[in-house]
Amino acid sequence: MQQNQPPTSPQPRDNSTTFYFIAASVLFSLFFILSLSSTTTTTTSTSSSTSPDPRLFPNTRYVLNNPNSPPLPSVSSIAYFITGSSGDYSRIFRLLLSIYHPKNLYLLHLDRFAPQSDRDRLALRVSSLPVFKAARNVHVVGHADFAYPKGSSPIASLLRGASILLRLKSDWDWFINLSAKDYPLVTQDDLLHIMSYLPKDLNFVNHTGYIGWKESRRMKPIIVDPGLYLAEKTGMFYATQKRDFPNAYQLFSGSPTSILNRKFVEFCVMGSDNLPRTLLMYLANTPSSLLSYIPTIVCNSPDFKESAVNHNLQYASYFTPPNENPRQLNGSDLEDMLRSGSAFATQFRHNDPTLNHIDREILGRRRGTVVPGGWCVGDVNNTCAVWGDAEILRPGPGAKRLERRIIELLSNGTFRSQQCLIE
Repeated sequence: MQQNQPPTSPQPRDNSTTFYFIAASVLFSLFFILSLSSTTTTTTSTSSSTSPDPRLFPNTRYVLNNPNSPPLPSVSSIAYFITGSSGDYSRIFRLLLSIYHPKNLYLLHLDRFAPQSDRDRLALRVSSLPVFKAARNVHVVGHADFAYPKGSSPIASLLRGASILLRLKSDWDWFINLSAKDYPLVTQDDLLHIMSYLPKDLNFVNHTGYIGWKESRRMKPIIVDPGLYLAEKTGMFYATQKRDFPNAYQLFSGSPTSILNRKFVEFCVMGSDNLPRTLLMYLANTPSSLLSYIPTIVCNSPDFKESAVNHNLQYASYFTPPNENPRQLNGSDLEDMLRSGSAFATQFRHNDPTLNHIDREILGRRRGTVVPGGWCVGDVNNTCAVWGDAEILRPGPGAKRLERRIIELLSNGTFRSQQCLIE
């Protein structure tokens, strides 16, 4: 994506013009905040049926359990917000197949850099899979947003996706946002098994309060993201002024992907505390502001900072010295990925052969099919052609790797030393 960069010898700008653009973006933020609770959103559902298939969600369940052992926890449900851009239609669908489970909820968003025909094709392909229609848990955003990676519009897109997911279903436990460049390292049976045993107040968020010279150079410039006020693709507007960091709260930085509990998502979208809205308005003019939004809210909120886990359970590798974005992974990284115990990895090239290896050797997924799990009954060539109770999980080696990693993260010394520290 081409973006207009600041000229090497910037011409003097009229301060009133700069103020006009900044004020316009702030007003847009206000309108967006108000619209979260009042507007409806166009999504494409996968079925016209009014209820899911009873084979996946039977009213009566029979559980064989030792009466002397503690009761099994209820199976968690994850709400996924999966995003992509131009050329990501097939990548989003492949990612969906690799992380699909009937217990979960999925919202797919191709931003406005992608043609409408790609969204239509994605919705048509989703509606063609019988299990998606049976579970009624996959949705495609029909009216897309712009999401300029270097701007603040990705925050608006993220909050809109979270708002839609809150409206679609009332009983999911965790929220995970992924991009088309991500891929899982465990099955959903592995992930749901582990997440079902975790306290529901945790948030897995990469965060640091250290703002070095590189972070300062990124966060102090003033920009106006055209995705906030223009309907056409255009370049970013850079102001000549810079601003100091706020002193009403401490800025933190992290990664685009997080694993958040439902209570925190509700706090960001419709909570009575004003911090999420105040921060949204401040970051409206900050470059790459998605990296700061969630970590700053988590670490400045008394109700959430004590239960913030400083890891998003996603493997990433950076060049030395590190850049803002992780490097692209390949087959030589596979051993390190698995050793990390992470649930996901980023970022991969389109159709990288490593993905085929992960499908075949780690997920047990065949091309064009979902990952088989405990809900698959009478598998025909491991394709989940027949399905049963979605509450039945069949965790494998991935659950052991993930369990070891989370135990390490939650151990007293590690967990307490990595909580939100003010640098």
